[in-house]
Amino acid sequence: MAVNRLKIGDLAFEADTKVVTIRYYEKIGLLPEPERTETNYRTYDTAHVERLRFIRRCRALGFSLDQIRELLTLTSDVGHPCDKVDKITASHLADVEAKIADLTNLANELRKISRSCRGGGTISNCRIVQAITPD
Repeated sequence: MAVNRLKIGDLAFEADTKVVTIRYYEKIGLLPEPERTETNYRTYDTAHVERLRFIRRCRALGFSLDQIRELLTLTSDVGHPCDKVDKITASHLADVEAKIADLTNLANELRKISRSCRGGGTISNCRIVQAITPD
């Protein structure tokens, strides 16, 4: 059975990503080197599509490239225990929750600053500008 080979533009379309991103992922080793045609064009198969979709989903969830590299290594052995995947995910979740807490504090501070403004004044006595200006 012949494997359907894709050109880089087709891979980009299938995985909803940019060609430059594919080349970058190849360069840093997240995507394996593709086969080349006699005329030296890269050709990809369905495994490349699936791997790239996995990488893109991980990136959308905020995983770092190092975390994705480790996840890819772990997923290459389907019989491997998933405790390391759990550890990576738990660490990432802790980072996300810390960012949410920071953003919540920021939003509260901005609300507080915003309430101090009555509008209609001038910049020279603007409470918002005063609040965000370093001492």
